[in-house]
Amino acid sequence: MLGNLFCDLPPLAAHSAERFDDLLRRPGLRIERIVSTGQASPPGFWYDQPEGEWVLLLSGSAGLRLADEAQVRTLHPGDHLDIPPHCRHRVEWTEAGAATVWLAVFYDAGSRSHQQP
Repeated sequence: MLGNLFCDLPPLAAHSAERFDDLLRRPGLRIERIVSTGQASPPGFWYDQPEGEWVLLLSGSAGLRLADEAQVRTLHPGDHLDIPPHCRHRVEWTEAGAATVWLAVFYDAGSRSHQQP
């Protein structure tokens, strides 16, 4: 099925909700488009996910904070980051007045470490 990541974007209004669209689901894998229009994580809230998340910023800009880092990472189009399972993180800000489009790949990292014999 042919799709376009930049079609059917939500309106750029202050009251618009962040949008999450599943693009593909398979066992141990989920690919999601996230569209932010100025949203941020609530104060004091941290994501702590059991799966890994590889995220790519396609448009707009955002500030992403990892709990073990003092500085906010500013992301621009083309920037990507692998967030390991249970790495606490939050979105400090997304660009207001623009569509910040993310591609998020959630994957099952498995319970075993990948070690060479």
